[in-house]
Amino acid sequence: MTNAASRAPGVSIQGLGFLVATSLMWGFNWPLVKHLVGVLPPFSVRAASGLIGTALVLAIALARRESLRPPRGQWGRLCLAAALNVTAWMALTTLSLLWLRASETTILAYTLPIWAAILAWPLLGERPTLRRGIGLVLGLSGIVLLVAHSGPGEDDLAAKLPGVAFALAGSMLFALGTVLAKRAPVAMPPTALVAWQTGLRLLPPLLLWQLLEQPDFAALGALDWAALAYGGALAFGLAYVAWFAALRRLPASVATIGSLLAPVIGVLASVAMLGDPFGLREIGALALTLGGVALATFAR
Repeated sequence: MTNAASRAPGVSIQGLGFLVATSLMWGFNWPLVKHLVGVLPPFSVRAASGLIGTALVLAIALARRESLRPPRGQWGRLCLAAALNVTAWMALTTLSLLWLRASETTILAYTLPIWAAILAWPLLGERPTLRRGIGLVLGLSGIVLLVAHSGPGEDDLAAKLPGVAFALAGSMLFALGTVLAKRAPVAMPPTALVAWQTGLRLLPPLLLWQLLEQPDFAALGALDWAALAYGGALAFGLAYVAWFAALRRLPASVATIGSLLAPVIGVLASVAMLGDPFGLREIGALALTLGGVALATFAR
């Protein structure tokens, strides 16, 4: 039997490998961040991992001899992209983990393509279609199924509401940044652009870390340091490099649908590593949300 990937135009085994690696690195990071916010304040977690990731991406950009100088007149675009695509996303989803399980935050965070499809209408002139409308309904149904469970403690909707708001706000702002980047992209090499975005995004958490938090890094154990190193070097550094490598080798549609592996991995990793529940409610919410994302992304 002929290999399907070898027949499909524009699909490379190497590109698929980069895509799977990206999804694994991003997916496994969710339960690790959930663990870290239990031993460190949230902005300290993101600042520490961000320093590691930025240094690594910067080193890769320099090794590739990519120009690090932003084009004249594009500083505003660069700062806005960093604020929406990195700072808001990382800060808000991390804060959501103070109220939600890692599996719940993972599902809510990856509603991003649904909000991007909605924002593309007023900002890019991409009119909504019936399939995108159905995708929105499915995605929202998944959110409702996930969070509207009345029960004691952390399963109560009122107790979860701040976390839900933070996760969805982070996803929506990332979607806005994605749409704006398509409308007015920053003309820079991909790794250099990631280095700038991650570097600029460090400024708010570093400031808040100094003003509001008193992390005790000396009290961290080996597992805690390993989680910080993973989040910085892999999820924050190499994952973005691998993602851009996948985009250069794969059609956009293949890369987008492949990225949906990340929330699946995130949920399963949270179940295995943190003992998060994985019953019919979680399975249904994941299926509805990913179905809605797929329809919103590939609607014609």
